[in-house]
Amino acid sequence: MTQPTPSLDQVLPPILARHGNDPTRLVQILRDAQDQLEYLAPDTVTALARALNIPRTRVESCVEFYAFLHDQPRGRFRILFSDNITDRMLGNQALFEHMLKRFHLAPGQVSEDGLVSVGLTSCTGMCDQGPALLINNMPITRLTPRRVDEICDLVQSGLPLADWPSHYFKVEDNIRRAEVLLGSGFRSGDALRAALARGPEAMLAELKRSNLRGRGGAGFTTGVKWELCRKARADIRYIVCNADEGEPGTFKDRVLLQSFAERVFEGMALAGFTVGARQGLLYLRAEYQYMMPHLLAVLERMRAAGLLGRAILGQVDFDFDIDIHLGAGAYVCGEETALIESLEGKAGRPRIRPPFPVTSGYLGKPTVVNNVETLCKATEIALHGGAWYEAQGTKQSTGTKILSVAGDCERPGLYEFPFGVHVSEVLAECGARNAIAVQVSGASGMCLSPEEFGRRIAFEDVPTAGAFMIFGPGRDMFEMALNFADFFAHESCGFCAPCRIGTGLVQKMMHKIAAGQGTRYEVNEMLRLRELMRTTAHCGLGQTAGNAVFDTLQKFRPAYDRRLQDTDFIPAIDLEAALARARAMAGRDDADAHLGAQA
Repeated sequence: MTQPTPSLDQVLPPILARHGNDPTRLVQILRDAQDQLEYLAPDTVTALARALNIPRTRVESCVEFYAFLHDQPRGRFRILFSDNITDRMLGNQALFEHMLKRFHLAPGQVSEDGLVSVGLTSCTGMCDQGPALLINNMPITRLTPRRVDEICDLVQSGLPLADWPSHYFKVEDNIRRAEVLLGSGFRSGDALRAALARGPEAMLAELKRSNLRGRGGAGFTTGVKWELCRKARADIRYIVCNADEGEPGTFKDRVLLQSFAERVFEGMALAGFTVGARQGLLYLRAEYQYMMPHLLAVLERMRAAGLLGRAILGQVDFDFDIDIHLGAGAYVCGEETALIESLEGKAGRPRIRPPFPVTSGYLGKPTVVNNVETLCKATEIALHGGAWYEAQGTKQSTGTKILSVAGDCERPGLYEFPFGVHVSEVLAECGARNAIAVQVSGASGMCLSPEEFGRRIAFEDVPTAGAFMIFGPGRDMFEMALNFADFFAHESCGFCAPCRIGTGLVQKMMHKIAAGQGTRYEVNEMLRLRELMRTTAHCGLGQTAGNAVFDTLQKFRPAYDRRLQDTDFIPAIDLEAALARARAMAGRDDADAHLGAQA
């Protein structure tokens, strides 16, 4: 028998006390409350709004905004299949349908006994070992029909997840090629000691000399960002590590957090020392919740070793500590201002800029927001100096870059190359034969045809946040673009009309083409919408949402043409059939009740 759900009076007071009754921690409070109450019912929303002295609509907006917060019951076993294009290439849809049949469920439906619900989610960051799913926020990778049947049997037995065989939850690093970051030994504290010996001004000078650029995709110069934050007039500054790795096909930050966490946290402390910040915040994507115990243990070890906390390494004026905030499922929170909004306990919608985070970020204070990989690279510069770092890669793209390689290749996983590596070299290294396309930097990135495999991975040629998805012979590039159209329509935050409406229209037109009802009209309209979103959308999500459709139309047009009707336009609905119910209700079937009736 299952335990009864505890009451609000039992659950909420300890959670609120743990978070200091602070409304800026609303997302964390909601997550903790849902973990105990199973879902966030209206009375829970009301009680939290009253306790935090904030409008009820603010609580409601968070519950509605985040995909991992629910205002309706879910199964005690909540299963979400990863539905990225690489999972689809590995057969996730058949496995998903098989599980639904085993449980006699429709997608998203809760079983009558409340035991299980099965649905889909966006990329879970397991593209190198898919198909994958999350069950109560725990990942299970390398799904097969047999493993799906075993999972179904375990669920039906009611065995608590903690008692399942541990091998189900194994997540591999799959480091295939390691250079400076992934391959070198790292002793905790060495980078901080080197920075302390230089002093903050000299450390900043080394960082600027290195020409390190952000590894999150935008490529902003890290030294300039740190300098702007350091010079901003304020008594408090913050360092934020953006670990909301939501771009489909990217999983490098997952490995860095899983196996190089000390280096990530030391990079944050290094940034704090350089800019004069005393507090760091790691924003961890919801899909990586399983890492929380490990990351908290690493933080405790570093505090015990004098690498975090007060008077770090004995320097009395150097205090810095780190808190972890867990996201709740929103791709747009990878954008730095949306992430800050989420950290402040709000729906993660991008802010209007300026002001920029380096002058007015978290809680209105100067804030450095850096990607996981960027902070790791800062430790290299502290250890070896800016000149050493600048000698690697290219002039405009210094250092090495970690690529998350997935799709049609023999050895998916992480590959670290100096910037400037040719796409063809990456394909050869991972065992990709006769590739017909490579999608670089995820759904928002660039689709390359074989004629472009001589191009280089670098900010001045093919920039990337890290995703490198390979499509081999026989793959349908329309299906890839369709998957990405669904993704962007689902992930749009709705803040601005060009993105909110544009992504939905593109999605509908792509599905119309997929159904065999598309014409040249839809193709031309999608191209027009892509340009409109690119030039008028509020943030990068909307500005890049049409990239995949645009690139595949330009480079893989036959994938569209074979689905198009040779007419100018076909309605997406059958108006005559749509009137059938009205005719039945009115009891009419005369000529005037049908379209096309003659006067």
